[in-house]
Amino acid sequence: MSRRLLCATLAALLAAPAAFAANGNASLTIYHADNDALFSGASQGTLDAGHALVHESRALAIAAGNHELRIGGLPATLDPEAFAVGFGSGPAVDVLGQRVVLANASANGALDGAIGSEVSVSTDSRGDTALGPQFSGELLGASDAGLLVRTADGKLHFIHQYASITLPADSVSGGSSVLLDVDAKTSGNRDALLTYTTSGLGWRASYTATLADGSGCRMQFKPEASIANRSGRDYAGATIKLVAGQPNLGGGGVRMYSRAAAPPPQEMSAMVMPVQASLGDYRSFTLPGKVNLPNGTVTLTPLYATQILACARRYVVEDGGTYFPPKPNTNDYGAQDYRDRAITSTLAFTAPDALPAGTLRAWIHDRDGAPTLLGEGGVADTPKGQDVSVQLGQSFDLRASRERTAFHVDAGAHSMSESYKITLTNGGDTARTVTVRDHPNRWRQWTLASSNLKPAKQTTQLLEFEIPVPAQGNATLTYTVKYTWTAKDM
Repeated sequence: MSRRLLCATLAALLAAPAAFAANGNASLTIYHADNDALFSGASQGTLDAGHALVHESRALAIAAGNHELRIGGLPATLDPEAFAVGFGSGPAVDVLGQRVVLANASANGALDGAIGSEVSVSTDSRGDTALGPQFSGELLGASDAGLLVRTADGKLHFIHQYASITLPADSVSGGSSVLLDVDAKTSGNRDALLTYTTSGLGWRASYTATLADGSGCRMQFKPEASIANRSGRDYAGATIKLVAGQPNLGGGGVRMYSRAAAPPPQEMSAMVMPVQASLGDYRSFTLPGKVNLPNGTVTLTPLYATQILACARRYVVEDGGTYFPPKPNTNDYGAQDYRDRAITSTLAFTAPDALPAGTLRAWIHDRDGAPTLLGEGGVADTPKGQDVSVQLGQSFDLRASRERTAFHVDAGAHSMSESYKITLTNGGDTARTVTVRDHPNRWRQWTLASSNLKPAKQTTQLLEFEIPVPAQGNATLTYTVKYTWTAKDM
């Protein structure tokens, strides 16, 4: 190492931090996150995904006068532009400026969070003091260049090479720090109220639907909140509020929060389920009691009480879309035919309450009575009383074939017609009802000219049939759609 670099490193490390303690009373508002990596066991280290607003208090020993104050143990994913601190009542402590020292996802990031704690450093991997000394004392700084430790005799030791470092079990985890330029009127212990935003925290709903055996469709519905913490910092005994909805976060809008003192978190009485409330255009769920969110974990907690719901198994084949061309499409571009297409298996039910976006996993019991995953699919944000339909997979026994049987354009009469034949087969031992959805989209003006079965639903953008298909059998649907237009439409 060059002398110049060594001097610069020592100068940085000699800025000793103020002693602090995390009071374990953080209040977190965690926003919904769609990033799968945040909830994946394969992901390692901190992640720049998710969003949370944090209020917490720190007990600080502050000296009188104008000096630098360091607050460590903050998330590695802290937003440096959204950090505020206030000192509440008591003798004035003026904050003249602040700098956020961001940690990386390396071992040094974890060491930064332990600055101010008592550590033991070994310079030999075997712990043999004859080959390499051991140092115990207060960790004053850490960087790629080495460690700065102050031992009990007051001496400073810059340790360039070391084999291991032992941190106390109750040391504060986390990697980022905030350096405050303060002017304190008097010395003493003060409570600092911190407000900041960080990524690495997010939540989404996790729904478990266990289908009952026998005919019909009933299910045990278990809604939970899945909370991921990959912020680089543990949160113990925290008050948690979850926000459901899709607010704009990150690049737009106001990113700095008021420098006024944040309100202290309120104690919560014990309760069974989260407290739900409206939050502007969104919805919030305040979890009961205190929650531990260790770094690098995904925590599941009840969102609603488990209940029994009526449901419906649906098997759907769908064609076309809701797009209409700017003028009637009279091109004979060929039949949109297919053979032996797999049919989508879905689970449908009515939302018993407001359901935040998440993933539903459906389970059934096999012939031996063991629970087996039937499939999983996404649930969008759904208000109470609205229909929910989750695609679980593709049915093994059901198939659909489609054939266009006629197409005719009469330009003089400003009309055209198109006919299809759909054949459904069922190779299973149970009769099924298949939903056939078509979106006639050659032009916005159309009618159902004929069909061998009455449609179950018909709108300006949808033609839907419910077709019973016997076990080990088949069923056929034939229909003709007629389009009409005026001369100015062309």
